[in-house]
Amino acid sequence: MYSVIVVPPCGTGSDDQIKLSAGERLTFGRSETGNGLAIAHAGVSRIAGEITAHRAFWILSNLSQEQTYVVENPEGAGEHIKVAPGRLDAPVSFEFSRVVLPAAGDLLSFDVWAPRHTYRSADRPGLSGATTAQAFALDRTKRYFAVLAALCEPRLRGEPHAPLPTVDQLVERLRHTWPAANRSSVYWNIDYLAVKLRLRPAPDTAEPGPRLYGKKESLVSLALRFDLVREDDLVVLAAVPSEVAR
Repeated sequence: MYSVIVVPPCGTGSDDQIKLSAGERLTFGRSETGNGLAIAHAGVSRIAGEITAHRAFWILSNLSQEQTYVVENPEGAGEHIKVAPGRLDAPVSFEFSRVVLPAAGDLLSFDVWAPRHTYRSADRPGLSGATTAQAFALDRTKRYFAVLAALCEPRLRGEPHAPLPTVDQLVERLRHTWPAANRSSVYWNIDYLAVKLRLRPAPDTAEPGPRLYGKKESLVSLALRFDLVREDDLVVLAAVPSEVAR
């Protein structure tokens, strides 16, 4: 049974996909080989790399002399790993991956899927004692969470390097579900999130010091790194149809 699927550049259907079983290898590069993936571009090494399938992940060897390869998680809001030239057997654990190859001014890519990921239930029946304290206690029904979701929205929608929304843009984005939103209330929630997520001390314990800049960037970075906000959570920004019609 296959464990990894390689989707060639410009692949148009399942017939173009290359399925690998655990332990099987696939080379890629400019030169066509018997069982390899040919990438016809003068900027790609003749034998550029190799993919080896494992049960729930795969490993990538960068066989080029100079180019660093990037493996992106298209669903990870900028999550990626770098594989340096000459690095062998770098493990890739993303379920969906995009291998990006710099090539003479172009960025070429192909996808690798590892669809055999499995997950166990988070429930721990039968264990006694106190429950484990949450790392980040966020209530998805509160307005501060909607502010955080609006901050993360551009990057969750597939633009990992998108600039963050301004406060005015946040007010406009939140007005569907929060008609009374204004600059002051949005600022207040951003400050509250910074304290709640421990990016800055509470006002009653803070010591005099330089002003904290980059607060929004720090919030988004933390939220995306630990999946505090996912693409599914953007539903909190959607207006209820009956309210839109009013």
